[in-house]
Amino acid sequence: MTLGNRLLGALRLGLMLSFLGFSVVSAADPLPSWNDGKTKQSVIAFVEKVTKEGSPEFVPADRRIATFDNDGTLWAEQPLYFQLIYAIDKVKEMAPQHPEWKKKEPFASIIRGDTGKALAGGKPALIQLLAATHSGMTGEEFQGSVRKWLATARHPVTNKLYTEMVYQPMLELLSYLRANGFKTFIVSGGGIDFLRAFAEDTYGIPPEQVVGSSLKARYEVRDGKPVIVKLPEVNLIDDKAGKPVGIYQHIGRRPIFAAGNSDGDFEMLQWTTAGGGPRFGLLVHHTDPKREWAYDRDSPIGRLDKALEAAPKEGWTVVDMKDDWKVIFPWGNR
Repeated sequence: MTLGNRLLGALRLGLMLSFLGFSVVSAADPLPSWNDGKTKQSVIAFVEKVTKEGSPEFVPADRRIATFDNDGTLWAEQPLYFQLIYAIDKVKEMAPQHPEWKKKEPFASIIRGDTGKALAGGKPALIQLLAATHSGMTGEEFQGSVRKWLATARHPVTNKLYTEMVYQPMLELLSYLRANGFKTFIVSGGGIDFLRAFAEDTYGIPPEQVVGSSLKARYEVRDGKPVIVKLPEVNLIDDKAGKPVGIYQHIGRRPIFAAGNSDGDFEMLQWTTAGGGPRFGLLVHHTDPKREWAYDRDSPIGRLDKALEAAPKEGWTVVDMKDDWKVIFPWGNR
């Protein structure tokens, strides 16, 4: 057989497999953006053992629940959480309708461009900021506002759209798990309505599989139409110990796989891996200052200290972003 005939045969085989719905690349390597090594192999080994029928560690598909933090786990979180940047932009947009904000913190500092001073007010200032920019409107109006912002707003360092600041290796992991019968959920300290505005398009995770912090809401009839209105009162802070509570209330099953990147994910990982049967905890450690950022114990954003210390004892797998990932973002590296 000539070289040309062999190449033609290979091409025909590839086209046939593609037509039948097979991917030659994914079959050979389900996580192509991950470097070969212990971290990648531990993920693949876990998936293989829980999906192999007849295995003592087989887990039925209806119990293959995987939960993922969002900020710093599925997309970047530096220099500020992206939802916070959205709220700051909204304050500036809404300021002409609120002249009283010029003398009221944290709004006055934001209007002057002093974000640092605005956030120095801590949690009370943050709650005021989110209440002002996230409530008083219907759920549809809020999500429309978020989608409009995401369509044009640019990251201050990379100048990429925020939905382009996602991690290619984690997108592959989500797809790999779903291809093996897992149901993937976001469990984030970020706002549930904010996340639901883009999670399906960005991650393939539908709104009903998003768990996040939330404001209280109320049913109303406006202009003859029934709507759900967001109220300026906290319903759930889905962070730290709130994450297992959010999973319990929204999902109703303990996950067998959980991924996070900070101490805010400690309780979710701990609760997940404390269950019976095979379990997997994954921590993304930001160690790459050239392609992304390097931070952990001393960072005010995505602080990773207690969870990093606990990882060896708890048996959690730690992703070293610099060593374990071939690429960071779908478009390459910053």
